[in-house]
Amino acid sequence: MPSLGDVLLHTEEMQITALKITKVNWQSKLNKAAHHTSDYSSTEAIFRRGQPFNISLNIKTTVQSWDNFTFIASTGPSPAESQQTKAVFTLSEEGASGWSAAQEPSEPGCLSFTILSPASAVIGRYKLKLQVLSGNKVFSKVLGQFVLLFNPWCPDDDVYMANERERREYVLNDSGIIFQGLEKDIQQEAWNYGQFEEDILDISLAILDRSLNHREDPAVDVSNRNNPVYVSRVISAMVNSNDEKGVVEGKWTGKYRSGTNPLQWSGSVTILRKWHRGRYRPVRYGQCWVFAGVTCTVLRCLGIPTRVITNFNSAHDTNINLSIDKYIDISGKTLHLTEDSVWNFHVWNESWFTRRDLGSFYDGWQVLDATPQEKSKGIYQCGPASIRAIKEGDVNLDYDSPFVFAAVNADCVTWIRHSKKRKERIYSNTRKIGKCISTKAVGTNSRVDVTANYKYPEGSSKERQVYKKALKLLGVRRTGKKTKIRKPKRRFSRAQTPSISGKLILDASPVIGQDILLTLSLRNLISDFKTIKVKLKASAILYTRRPKAEILELYRSIKLGSEEVKEFSFGIPYSQYKNSLMDDRKILVTAVCQIKKGASLLVEKDIVLQDPFLTIKVLGPTVVHQAVNVEVTFTNPLSDEVTDCVLRAEGSGLLKEQLRISVARMAPMESSTVQFEIIPYRSGTRQLQVDLVCIHFSDIKGFVTLDVAPAQ
Repeated sequence: MPSLGDVLLHTEEMQITALKITKVNWQSKLNKAAHHTSDYSSTEAIFRRGQPFNISLNIKTTVQSWDNFTFIASTGPSPAESQQTKAVFTLSEEGASGWSAAQEPSEPGCLSFTILSPASAVIGRYKLKLQVLSGNKVFSKVLGQFVLLFNPWCPDDDVYMANERERREYVLNDSGIIFQGLEKDIQQEAWNYGQFEEDILDISLAILDRSLNHREDPAVDVSNRNNPVYVSRVISAMVNSNDEKGVVEGKWTGKYRSGTNPLQWSGSVTILRKWHRGRYRPVRYGQCWVFAGVTCTVLRCLGIPTRVITNFNSAHDTNINLSIDKYIDISGKTLHLTEDSVWNFHVWNESWFTRRDLGSFYDGWQVLDATPQEKSKGIYQCGPASIRAIKEGDVNLDYDSPFVFAAVNADCVTWIRHSKKRKERIYSNTRKIGKCISTKAVGTNSRVDVTANYKYPEGSSKERQVYKKALKLLGVRRTGKKTKIRKPKRRFSRAQTPSISGKLILDASPVIGQDILLTLSLRNLISDFKTIKVKLKASAILYTRRPKAEILELYRSIKLGSEEVKEFSFGIPYSQYKNSLMDDRKILVTAVCQIKKGASLLVEKDIVLQDPFLTIKVLGPTVVHQAVNVEVTFTNPLSDEVTDCVLRAEGSGLLKEQLRISVARMAPMESSTVQFEIIPYRSGTRQLQVDLVCIHFSDIKGFVTLDVAPAQ
């Protein structure tokens, strides 16, 4: 026969089990609007830290009151309060973790709460549990999961950005422009970031979970995810595949038959989905703008304000001595005697957050570079490096500030190697590196020059002062027998001044499929008569300025009288360059001008062949959930018939997957028109990218910006 105590216990258990939560309402529409997460294509609850969110419980129970409510929010594989990955908090007071909850007025049969996370909470996917104490019994119920992100709208968050227009650009804009080309021929390339597209949030969180840090110690890794410095550095390592199964495998030479030519990507969504669906096999292939585009997508998705930066004449200083040495032979051919290089352009990222590890002076934009160039602490990663540190020459500060400083500030030195024993320093320039540092403007597609954020005006006393400060911190000295890097005489010897000047001039805008016409103009700077031996060379190059194929070689002897100017015209026929041209469509023309018993002159010209125009017309108004046709017209730029072309289109909010349309053969110089349908599914300003891919010539790309009206 049961005792009285057993009966009472049984009665209390019946009361507890009578408590039933019939529905958990995450107040999706209300919370998403308040937390600026409405654009995420997910049914999951998505919140930003440091900001309250609302949750309601529909209950069916005979118990009228409880002594206490306790919430438990936890994240990661081993949640612990000591690691800030588990928070236990009650209705009565804020927990030690900084989390708190308050009960709100509600209808009968419903309980409503407001829950607040701290602005320093770990970001990621959380499980929320409710515990109710009734007498000496505890009722426990898992309410569900939610995702917590960084919060640029919260003044206490390290990623806080005060300007609303900038927040909308650097967090909420899901498309953009990446600048490429040359310092004097800057071109726009559209990029679909697509951070709100289906699966992209899950993939971004999966990237963190695949990192080396997570594999080594999951608990510590997750606990560090409250810090944007840590998270952004992990992403810079994980977007490339060099040290783990990162997202993109880089390739700069050879063919791309086992993958996709980097020039054919138009956005991050296809790449990230391919990595995820392929069970985390690196996606082939990427180059700097691809790494930067994917990095921007992931960081914006996680809530860190991020933009894409292009540095023209970007130095890759392998030994960090702030000097880039280039060697050529007497014909102008590049000699690979050093790993240093100057790229036509290099693309990286900037993210916005405070630097508690360095001090408030270094808050603001931070450089991140996911392109695998040099190892940092044994891993191919770069940054975050404070832009303020770069500008002030503080190259002793974390992370990787010497590498970034060199990219925008190194001196450029060119040598002619006459023989193994004789070399001539013919060119030295302290102003060539780090030109026209560019990013997309806030709210428009125009270019903004941010060079002044990275350095003081070239040639100013302040700029040279900062340069000398950086040399000192790096241990590169002007005098003395040794430096940590090289002998100072080689670093600071002066080049002789040539007695002639020259320049290479394009006679017409160079278009793929047509001959290239140039003129070499030489001027005698003194009164003496002289004979100049000119060796002209044209080579197909990559955007890294690495020559891949010789196209043309000419020799001329030019006589110049006193202060005379002479011009020599020449051409590069299409038939001569068509089989050598790289997909980059870049040609480097050099003229080595030698004078007997005088200093040599090197004249260079970078050429980017222009694509024929591609036009995009939207044939009607764009409204959410209403079909509209798009017409694309393009021209075969060649004097040959082309076949097997594919038109590809993508755009966040316009097409859920990349669209591919086969294009019939095109006769020489023939125009062709293709129509396809889009059904916008998100309102606001949208960008549609179109790309014509063909084995006969490099991609022809175009884009159009659409204003999509809400559904009526």
